[in-house]
Amino acid sequence: MLSTFFLSLLALTNLNVSASPLDARSIAARSTKPVVATWYGGWHATEGFPLSSVSWNKYNTLYYSFAETTRDVTSLSLTDSDGELLPKFVSEAHAHGVEAHIAVGGWTGSIWFSSNLATAKNRTAFVRTVVDFASKYKLDGIQFDWESPNDQGIGCNTISVYDTANFLAFLQELRENPKAKKLTLSAAVGLGPFFNAAGHPLTDVTGFAKVLDYVAVMNYDVWGSWFPTVGPNAPLNDSCAASANQQGSAVSAVKTWTAAGMPVDQIVLGVASYGHSFSVPPSDAFKSHTKKLVAYPAYNASNQPLGDSWDNTGGVDVCGVYEAQGGTFNFWGLIDNGFLTKEGTPADGIYYRYDACSQTPYVYNERSQVMVSFDNVQSFAAKGKYIKDTKLRGFAMWEAGGDYKDMLLDSIIDASKCS
Repeated sequence: MLSTFFLSLLALTNLNVSASPLDARSIAARSTKPVVATWYGGWHATEGFPLSSVSWNKYNTLYYSFAETTRDVTSLSLTDSDGELLPKFVSEAHAHGVEAHIAVGGWTGSIWFSSNLATAKNRTAFVRTVVDFASKYKLDGIQFDWESPNDQGIGCNTISVYDTANFLAFLQELRENPKAKKLTLSAAVGLGPFFNAAGHPLTDVTGFAKVLDYVAVMNYDVWGSWFPTVGPNAPLNDSCAASANQQGSAVSAVKTWTAAGMPVDQIVLGVASYGHSFSVPPSDAFKSHTKKLVAYPAYNASNQPLGDSWDNTGGVDVCGVYEAQGGTFNFWGLIDNGFLTKEGTPADGIYYRYDACSQTPYVYNERSQVMVSFDNVQSFAAKGKYIKDTKLRGFAMWEAGGDYKDMLLDSIIDASKCS
């Protein structure tokens, strides 16, 4: 299956980030193989998704998540991601011919990126830290998931208007390191390029294109409790939606990144095996005098439903701020909680709506008044076709443990094949 997929995919205010000292020959020599990837949350290894559950034969890349930044530029932390499991993860990956990468940062682990890269001395030290980490664990690649340069992210990140420039300078130095030249370097990125010194998305990312093998566009969490209405978690497209509902999508993200100079074959589409839940009263869920679900209904923001058994149940975050339950349902969680059958179809008594614009469905339990926006097999097939038609580098799924019997994974792989 994988080999067929490979063949199908192969067919300051205005910051200048295009300059790079790299030898053009080293750039041309880098691998251009398609990316068939997923993130593996180390903290879930003992919560229902051990390494033995990974469908290793269907991937060529796995990102172990996360090694978090620390105040000390000479160290990365695996405290929250089962650091003792990482050597076994690498060993299992290599035994199956799969590249083992580490994802550095993440939503809670990006606090010290800015300070770690703030000076030339720090950048050199952090290059050494990353290279030594990769060597210690025999890793094949490093993915930088800085959320986000020149942006507070979770709320207590160190931050500087020079973050993006410093990030590029760091990556250029890292790429020149003899050991790092053998590594695959990637970045998990938002729907638009990194912010420049003025807080606007870069219009030229060619410098990053020269030092990164690819970027993985995180096309999820586009819509959630930060908006006043229910909306698609991971829309494929939004150009067909009303202007007020155009909050970003895979299509708009690829257009933005390519317009800024990122080659399309250096873009991997991040896809989601989970959805967000909302408390929606029937009076808002249905069209008047019908049982047909409406698009973008209002919801009760003061009553966030609890998600599946992996959901955050509430607590103080790394910034010392209390965060309520997240309301996240993985694909398997929708089945376990009675929204879907084991075939991935709406269960009895569950109302369903598929939005043809975003290519995402909604399910609704009228009794509990819980609505969930998520991706199903049809959504993943649509994204697979988009990857094939647009000639993107491939896909990466957050996360490996969110699927159910590989239903989503198989769908996107199958749809990405040449007909």
